[in-house]
Amino acid sequence: MLFNDTLVLIKGAGDLASGIAYRLKRAGFPLIMTEQPQPTFIRRAVSYGEAVYSREVKIEGITARLVDTSAEARQLSNTDMIPVLIDPEAKILSTLNPVILVDAIMSKKNNSTSLNDTPFVIGLGPGFEAEVNCHAIIETKRGHWLGRVIYEGEAEPNSGQPGPISGYTADRVIRTSGEGYVIPVVQIGALLNEGDLIATIDNQPIEASFAGVLRGLIHPNVWVKPGFKIGDLDPRSSIQHCFTISDKSLAIGGGVLEAVLAYKVAQL
Repeated sequence: MLFNDTLVLIKGAGDLASGIAYRLKRAGFPLIMTEQPQPTFIRRAVSYGEAVYSREVKIEGITARLVDTSAEARQLSNTDMIPVLIDPEAKILSTLNPVILVDAIMSKKNNSTSLNDTPFVIGLGPGFEAEVNCHAIIETKRGHWLGRVIYEGEAEPNSGQPGPISGYTADRVIRTSGEGYVIPVVQIGALLNEGDLIATIDNQPIEASFAGVLRGLIHPNVWVKPGFKIGDLDPRSSIQHCFTISDKSLAIGGGVLEAVLAYKVAQL
């Protein structure tokens, strides 16, 4: 592989991180993704981190596999597969010394990533400041600047509202008013009418607020509390969208790839 000497570590393996992994892997970079023991991402059908639950998942022709050790992760990173390692604190940084770190946790704040973690550090969205806690930032807010590489300053602040899709914003995000495990009644990709039952929690129904397709639903192994985001309803009703990487994820992935290649060129 052309970039065998440029190991990339991606913290997080949800849908945005997976768009990044897809772009980098297609371009020939060895990479490793880390996740929590019980990931809470919603768009499970397009998240390589789903391997934490299923051991192996294939998305758009690329397979991710759960591994148990950093040695396994490093070995698999040089194949056509993506290793996913349960390592919420990214301790693998000190053992494998990756060249590039991408913080794709999307917590809206920087919890632990440092400018000195690797030779080149990329942060996603709010919570990062270029040349303070990362070298480059990728804009994650939908709109004109989505996917842009920022080398000075910060990304746009978190609005607290998801980007609009066909006129729907906050109402397309499904949140629970109860506490417990979400028991699905339908699966990701189901076409729903307004009022259709999606799942239950603590024997309370969770219903579709409008007609659309269920694009994402949290894994039933995750214990959730009131107000927690558990699902995503898409008014465009395209089943294919549920199982292919989104335009937003690919735009962000393109920004990361641009930043990584620019870093490589600067080293020549």
